Amino acid sequence: MADVLIVDNDKSARKDLKSIIEDSKFSFLSIYEASTSQRGMILLKQNRPTILIVDISLPDIDGIKLGRSALQLYPDLPVIVVTQLKMFEFVQEAINSGFSAYLLKPLSKNELLDTFERILPQGLNKEINQTINGKSHFSSDLKNPIESAIQFIQMNYGYALTLKEVANQVYLSPSYFSRLFKEEVGMTFVEYLSFVRVQKAKTLLRVSSLPIEIIANNTGFSNASYFATAFKKLVGKTPREYREQFHFKE
Repeated sequence: MADVLIVDNDKSARKDLKSIIEDSKFSFLSIYEASTSQRGMILLKQNRPTILIVDISLPDIDGIKLGRSALQLYPDLPVIVVTQLKMFEFVQEAINSGFSAYLLKPLSKNELLDTFERILPQGLNKEINQTINGKSHFSSDLKNPIESAIQFIQMNYGYALTLKEVANQVYLSPSYFSRLFKEEVGMTFVEYLSFVRVQKAKTLLRVSSLPIEIIANNTGFSNASYFATAFKKLVGKTPREYREQFHFKE
């Protein structure tokens, strides 16, 4: 699953962070803990996290240095600094290091969750919001039915879409819609839907450590086996082989 790594030698602070995350819509995130930079670095290498939360004041190496080391390993990793130190030099150092947020203790629940909303990888956050909120609002442009259909597919690829359902969205008969779609897009409706789903899955495979079965389900594939077949047909590699290029492990 997608992971949050918390590195803080304050046990109660780690407990508070876990409680906030577990009682939110981000409860699907697995949480790992470390009380030292050394242990934190080991966990970083073992489990490529989705988010790193690190306190500045650690007993061995300070959190700023740990955050920098983490970004050397994973340049796109969101790093959140948490601290009781209200010193501008640390804020400036965190910004210059490329960290995503600098939060003061005691942490505000809303502030932490708003930060998660902002920094969570776009593809992953979209899947979360889509799962919670249901299908997105859609308005068809009758002058451009195929463009509208493409927009609808892009917004709702994670659901069990059928040609008839999408044709209805753009007020065309299924048979006419099918012919027109192939003429304008250059591939059939089924081929295009599979293409979109695989492209979205590629993003999730790159930016998250979600299990392949979860990615398959969230991108609209009925099961992991069908997902693997469709993925390899288009990409030339299985989802697992594709992910290994980016050093992710389940």
